[in-house]
Amino acid sequence: MPMKIGDAMPALDGATAWFNGSLEETLEAIKGKPVLVHFWAVSCGICKEKMPQLRELAAKYGPLGLETIAVHMPRYEADTDLERVKQAIRDNNINEACAVDSLHKLKDAFQNEQGWVPVIYLFDAEGKLKTRAAGEFGVTVLKTALEKMFPEATMMVSAV
Repeated sequence: MPMKIGDAMPALDGATAWFNGSLEETLEAIKGKPVLVHFWAVSCGICKEKMPQLRELAAKYGPLGLETIAVHMPRYEADTDLERVKQAIRDNNINEACAVDSLHKLKDAFQNEQGWVPVIYLFDAEGKLKTRAAGEFGVTVLKTALEKMFPEATMMVSAV
């Protein structure tokens, strides 16, 4: 059964590796802040297509307090090659902490039973789920939720 709106953000332990930070650094950075967690995979074409849009959202809402965490969830044996993952992190400009979920412990904790990628979870500053979106239209759903969470960002744009 997938996570429901209002559910608490699951623990982030269980990753087999971390890039651009550690579990401890990530937990410290997200304390009391809204958090966007996005699951992706090296072998996912839609993930690569949507990454620039996620980068734009992180750049827009990061200064307002949004923290972003990437979770690489291998779908195939080839996805477990850490050198390939590192290269994909560079190629896709993933600057946030990135957990590697080779044992699918984070997938299970986030109740991503179907193993969807991309899938995006947005939590408020209290750590409660505000929205969850998967697939090629996930970023569009996310934009609407972020606009509600950060109305000042919309005002800043319209004031320009």
